[in-house]
Amino acid sequence: MNANAIVQKLWRLCTVLRKDGITYQQYVTELTYLLFLKMMAERNRESGSLPETMRWEDLVQANGLAKLELYRRTLVTLGTVSTRLGKDDALVLPPGDNATPDERKRYVDARPLPDMVQEIFDNASTFIREPQNLTTLVTAIDELDWFSEERDQFGDLYEGLLQKNAEETKRGAGQYFTPRVLIRVLVRLMQPQPGEVIQDPAGGTGGFLIAADHYMRARTDNYFDLGEKEQEFQKRHAFHGMENVPGTLRLLLMNLYLHDIDSDHVDLGDTLSDKGKGLGRANLILTNPPFGPAGGAPTRDDLSVTATVSSYQLPFVEHCIRALKPGGRAAIVVPDNVLFEDGRGRQLRQMMMDWCDLHTILRLPTGIFYAQGVKTNVIFLTRGKTETGNTKATWIYDLRAQMPKFGKTTPLTEAHFEGFEKAFGTSPYGKERVKDEGEVGRWREFRREEIAARGDNLDIAWLREADDEAEDGLTEPEDIAAAILGHLQAATLEIEALMAELGDELSEAAE
Repeated sequence: MNANAIVQKLWRLCTVLRKDGITYQQYVTELTYLLFLKMMAERNRESGSLPETMRWEDLVQANGLAKLELYRRTLVTLGTVSTRLGKDDALVLPPGDNATPDERKRYVDARPLPDMVQEIFDNASTFIREPQNLTTLVTAIDELDWFSEERDQFGDLYEGLLQKNAEETKRGAGQYFTPRVLIRVLVRLMQPQPGEVIQDPAGGTGGFLIAADHYMRARTDNYFDLGEKEQEFQKRHAFHGMENVPGTLRLLLMNLYLHDIDSDHVDLGDTLSDKGKGLGRANLILTNPPFGPAGGAPTRDDLSVTATVSSYQLPFVEHCIRALKPGGRAAIVVPDNVLFEDGRGRQLRQMMMDWCDLHTILRLPTGIFYAQGVKTNVIFLTRGKTETGNTKATWIYDLRAQMPKFGKTTPLTEAHFEGFEKAFGTSPYGKERVKDEGEVGRWREFRREEIAARGDNLDIAWLREADDEAEDGLTEPEDIAAAILGHLQAATLEIEALMAELGDELSEAAE
């Protein structure tokens, strides 16, 4: 059974748990715990990682209420920092006040659980209330064939579950789940290389990091072409990321682990706080930052241009600019207002075009982020060696106008990007271009002087978008609802941009 068939079967089981009051998001979290335990058994990694009485086979063998109680106990135990493993992986808990010297020594001599185990199960608890529902899930997972043509499918399976979750919960998962089609295209264009530090400051479920890893593995015989030190770097030090939502971080860590990435540099935290400085400098940044209000301005002291901005998107772009090493490159998904917002937005674009070569902008179709009305772009940057005059010209590809009606019935595919990939060329630094197609084509060049004459507004369109016609063709209730939500979100972004501009003017007047 291939990964897609397994995903479909497991997702159908969600209907069972929905009767238990469990949401799609909670279901994926529940599967995360169970799949991790199953994976450890299949890969023979239980020894030295899990207590001898809290392994997959123990869960399979238990019955009824005892199974549910064991499962609950396992989640709590594995997520507790003080849990340790003794001889033969016996569970060793902290000694009480009346413990004997031997019991205290036994605890001191025991070893802690691996960091990855504790991070995945941190504050874990189950939403399952009925023992029979747990039995149904455990039995289904245990009976599935997890290997196809000698290839471990856990990673592909988990990616499939995350995508299903995003499709079913557009308002929630859709906020952090970047379409994998888009991710694969951006990774191909940016061409990550072994030995580079690759960063995603808005980690989500890890799509960019995992796709970059896949790209490099495919070109190095699964890293076997590299030396031992280089292989260790790829597994533990190449990928850096930060995620601010604990539940999403759990999905991210699980996804990395299933793809054999055991990075020491993926953490819980707010990139726009001082903790974000710990991400360090990168050779390549691939990211889809959150859109919308952040609930306050960044608390970092090094984001000087966007220090007073209370939305996510502008400060995240400034972080990316500053985090790139000289010569480093980035592909960043941003909403339209990053390209046209005045005040701090314009100052940020000026900084970006001074510090970096903003060589390419891709205008994305609407509807691909499960919110029809939110318009997005990808900006492609190369950090200069100086902080002035690095952008000479910006090429823009319009993949938004005159495009199909994307939604559940018409999904975005890699074929839709073929024209853009050809125009972009083979250089990840935007050094090879096909010629300008003029006003009737999708691909045009704009000199820095032209952009300055436009007030540094990069929201440049020349083809008719036909948004209304595109939405008239939506038939699925999910797509129609997503379109309405998208328009509300787009309106919110525009209001925030206006408020930020007014706030800047008031601040300048006060000074």
